[in-house]
Amino acid sequence: MPGYATRQLVCRIGGHDYRLRALLDRQQFADPDGAAERAGISSAQWCLFGQPWPAGRMLAEAMDAIDIAGKRILEVGCGLGLSSLVLQRRGAEVVASDHHPLAGSFLAHNAALNGLAALAYRDLPWAVPDTTLGRFDLIIGSDVLYERGHAALLAQLIARHAKPSAEVVIADPGRGNSAAFARTMAAQGYAWQEQRRRLDEGDIAPFRGRLLHFSREAAGAVALAS
Repeated sequence: MPGYATRQLVCRIGGHDYRLRALLDRQQFADPDGAAERAGISSAQWCLFGQPWPAGRMLAEAMDAIDIAGKRILEVGCGLGLSSLVLQRRGAEVVASDHHPLAGSFLAHNAALNGLAALAYRDLPWAVPDTTLGRFDLIIGSDVLYERGHAALLAQLIARHAKPSAEVVIADPGRGNSAAFARTMAAQGYAWQEQRRRLDEGDIAPFRGRLLHFSREAAGAVALAS
């Protein structure tokens, strides 16, 4: 036994059913070798990667419709990997990333559940530069601004890994840190727009969900990477 319980659920995105193995609930915790503790993941945070969050579904729906032709794509904080699975099914060149010690194995399992080839996966702590990862045309993430310091960390990661002409799409449930992130992205030369979207069936306008779309042309690039 792995020390935690799981469940299987189905998310329907763009006419396709995606099967996902998720943690049973938010009470699950197992860190027998201390890998999560060494990664800076507390017992309260441990279960978060393994839940199907509304912002994750919102991002997956956006990825079902976005133009992927010729683009190298990076998902940050992939969790269960739903958006990366949608992109993989569409034939995109996608790299999923997270820093939870179980994210890679859950992603591989979920790809197999859906009859997809194994996805490229990287363990990617945001504060540690990865000189081997390269640069991307599109960087995506869902609910990745849930702590105040995440806006600066994520913007620095994007500076290291975005191509001079690039897009960034972030699905945010309205936690209050998106304005600071948008200011930092503007300093990197990105124009941006916000689209309000329903997070769940109970949402009424103005919707809580925010789909943030940043874009930059090569001439506006600002080198902030270290």
